Amino acid sequence: MRLSTLLVSAALFAAPLAAPAQAQEGMTVIHAGALLDRPGKAPRGNATIVVKDGRIVSVADGFAAVPAGATLIDLKDRFVLPGLIDSHVHLSSDRAGQEGLLASFTDSPQLAAYEALWNARKTLNAGFTTVRNLGDEGATLALRDAIARGWVEGPRIIDAASSISTTSGHMDGRLGLREELHDDIPHENLCDGPDECRKAVRRQIGRGADVIKIATTGGVNSRIGAGLGQQMFDDEAKAIVETAHLYGKKVAVHAHGADGIAVALRAGADSIEHGTLMNDEDIALFKKTGAYYVPTLSTVNGYLERIAADPNAYPPEVRKKIDWRISITGKSLQKAVPAGVKIAFGTDAGVSKHGRNADEFELMVKHGMTPATAIAAATVNAADLLGLSAEIGTLEPGKAADIIAVAGDPLADVMVLKKVGFVMKGGKIAKDVNLQ
Repeated sequence: MRLSTLLVSAALFAAPLAAPAQAQEGMTVIHAGALLDRPGKAPRGNATIVVKDGRIVSVADGFAAVPAGATLIDLKDRFVLPGLIDSHVHLSSDRAGQEGLLASFTDSPQLAAYEALWNARKTLNAGFTTVRNLGDEGATLALRDAIARGWVEGPRIIDAASSISTTSGHMDGRLGLREELHDDIPHENLCDGPDECRKAVRRQIGRGADVIKIATTGGVNSRIGAGLGQQMFDDEAKAIVETAHLYGKKVAVHAHGADGIAVALRAGADSIEHGTLMNDEDIALFKKTGAYYVPTLSTVNGYLERIAADPNAYPPEVRKKIDWRISITGKSLQKAVPAGVKIAFGTDAGVSKHGRNADEFELMVKHGMTPATAIAAATVNAADLLGLSAEIGTLEPGKAADIIAVAGDPLADVMVLKKVGFVMKGGKIAKDVNLQ
């Protein structure tokens, strides 16, 4: 039986009961005590949002009268804003280090599908109504489609299928394993040389990828002591980006070292993930190309929590890189913000914990952003990066009714976004603390 079929079967048992037909089919009126309908601009005071058929019909100041037959959602004591967007997650696992490695051998693909669903629900409950899933074995491709069909609840997913890297690069799953096991470890995502790299992109597009994810440098979690510098040649990166763009797909690039960042930006990458060792040349290339920077600062929270629970959670060659990553976190963002580099919100959840995505806001503000610009990074900027500005990112007539509410003003204290009490996705209530 195929993985997608198994996931669908899981969905039929796991899906929550639907809301009453009248509430789903009729008009919904939301009274908001304060409304940030267009992040980056000033918020409104009292406001009314009208929703029908999953989309926003109107946004107006004041508390409008509720038409007969319409459903009222009273958020007069809440601050309302668009659903949040996480541009970098890995929904298929909430485990890492030695625990994650063991699970990859002991857990079935079917169980991985359930775990992806579990993590998706945690993410939606945290107020993130859209995510960009940047690589796994395939469970999330099926989950994306199941959510889109309404079979299960979860955030809207833009999916990269499997991430592409070179042999012995960051996404080579054979690293650190006994050589006689290598033939049995999937490695169709690897490429060496421009021709192989073009084929690797086409393979992921054929699987249904919405976006292409590659690695031009080593990674913190790679079980190899090869550092974090460049691990892909210019012609390989260029072949990947050109092929992806030929098919209308954007390219997200895992890159820590400055040399690997520059390789990706020269090739025309659409976003750089992590960007830990950004230098002046990289800044100039960001400005020239208009690429987005996705900092993923909250990975350090996941590292610190796992190490606190088990000092041997990671092998020695990985632990050295983790300690370095913790010490340098936020330095690149401190350079990027004053230089005017475009920033999009992303956590690398899966390294950090799913459902705790909003922890990233605290670190973004700590390292140079304001609450307003951090929220814009998780709404209008992320929507632009994902190519979904016409659909999400602001609360405007015609757009999807992805709406969240918090108790408190996130423009004054961004930490209130860690406790989202109301979540609506596509006009359907996914979470309401008043109903629990």
